Amino acid sequence: MDVSKLMFRDGLMDGERILVTGGGTGLGKEMAEGFLKLGATVYICGRRQSKLDETAAELMEKHGGKVVAHACDIRNADAIHAMVDAIWADGGALTGVVNNAAGNFISRTEDLSVNGFNAIADIVMRGTFYVTLDVGKRLIAEGRKASFLSILTTWVWSGSAFVVPSAMSKTAIHAMTQSLATEWGRYGLRFNAIAPGLFPTKGMSARLSPGGQGGNSKNDTNPMGRAGEMHELANLAVFLMGPGAEYVNGQTIAIDGAGYQAHGGTFYPVLHALGDAEWEQMRAMIKGTNEKDKAERTTG
Repeated sequence: MDVSKLMFRDGLMDGERILVTGGGTGLGKEMAEGFLKLGATVYICGRRQSKLDETAAELMEKHGGKVVAHACDIRNADAIHAMVDAIWADGGALTGVVNNAAGNFISRTEDLSVNGFNAIADIVMRGTFYVTLDVGKRLIAEGRKASFLSILTTWVWSGSAFVVPSAMSKTAIHAMTQSLATEWGRYGLRFNAIAPGLFPTKGMSARLSPGGQGGNSKNDTNPMGRAGEMHELANLAVFLMGPGAEYVNGQTIAIDGAGYQAHGGTFYPVLHALGDAEWEQMRAMIKGTNEKDKAERTTG
């Protein structure tokens, strides 16, 4: 990310302590860098300690400050509790949480297994709730204010064919955002969400556009004729998490160049016409990506 394009003054987030789930790669890494550059202490978690350590070292070398890496599978509530214990012991309460960790892959729904559905729902819906609940209960007990930000998609408003587990799970977190904004607002806890359009990352391309065949991945379908740039997402995340926007609560904000208004931001237009052979080819590519990631987690 070109941090020179961050909109905010240096030091804006001094004293902030923010956890970014899925912070070792992709959008999570970009937001973590933005928070760090502006003065926050950043905690990142994911399933691969080696990748997290690599990211933490890279960001601190570029910007100084403090990034702490925790290997944590957020599908496991006990693992989350242990991680948050360690964070509290390392300087006190968090002031913010970014629920960014996710999983997704394209598939015809009739081809999904229960395990395939749970692979997405356990991370996106259950994992996000487990993190939010564990941190939220501590903050309420201690009488502390904080901000929670969840990374969603525009499918929370429209649904999307061929990514039904993700669309269902992200919509559940959209509902959580609205629900806890009202229920826990009295404790000084804010809940907002960002619904990004196309911000290309390696993981997104491998599972949502294998071999370039996936849907909603073409810049020419966007009214602005381009994908999003990482500093644009980071600027919005900083606005929602940093000081000065305390009255913004319960909102899901799209950042997609009006792509949702133009075509719904879904996978239907491209994928509905594919036949069995094309789907089998993409399943094989996605399986290969998953096996490679599993091997890296085992060795890392």
